[in-house]
Amino acid sequence: MKTARLSTLVRWIRRHIELSSVILLGLAVATIWTLAELSDEVVEGSTSDLDRDILLLLRTPGDLSDPIGPFWLEEMGRDFTALGGVAVLALTTLFVSVFFMLWRQWASALYILVAVGGGIVISSLAKEFFDRPRPDLVPHGSLVHTASFPSGHSMMAAVTYLSLGVLIARLQPRLFLKVYILAIAVFLTLLVGMSRVYMGVHWPTDVAAGWLAGAAWALVCLIVARSLADRGHIEQDASEEAP
Repeated sequence: MKTARLSTLVRWIRRHIELSSVILLGLAVATIWTLAELSDEVVEGSTSDLDRDILLLLRTPGDLSDPIGPFWLEEMGRDFTALGGVAVLALTTLFVSVFFMLWRQWASALYILVAVGGGIVISSLAKEFFDRPRPDLVPHGSLVHTASFPSGHSMMAAVTYLSLGVLIARLQPRLFLKVYILAIAVFLTLLVGMSRVYMGVHWPTDVAAGWLAGAAWALVCLIVARSLADRGHIEQDASEEAP
């Protein structure tokens, strides 16, 4: 009797609850919890030594104005950090939104604008709330004028590239294409964050917080997107449409 009841319960769960949705929700909760713990450590000053050691590790001993590596690596650092800049992310978001508009997928275009716009608001509010000063140990390799925590470039790169990557990957029926698109999104996000530390404009924990905040927001947006797809407001995952 107990076995029969257990089998009935398992069948009900499979019928009414998607395992992937549970996993996404769990990842979102874990990411937000990790971000909260990191923020608490930063506010208490517990990460100061680690931040300082990593930042100095990326500078030439005896000349803190010179990042380690050849001159072309520093130039590449500027190029990579620009991938998380307002102009690049705004144009990327605009181009992809227009693509969905031309495809007459108005809900998807609106979803992109809300996801990226919401990330900008969250990033701005977080910077105002924590108001952490920028690193003053080394000269900055890029112009900055806002607070340091969390890294806006890192967070917005995560929000934009992950959100766009997920939305585009949903249109691909083949798993390897989905993985490839998402891998590019993650790779670009990591490049932007690492370049911010290399350029000396952020503490490492600023970047870590930006990644976590951006990933958490992207996960929340993905959960919403799946819910909208189930209701027919945006496209279903291509693999779900296949016969």
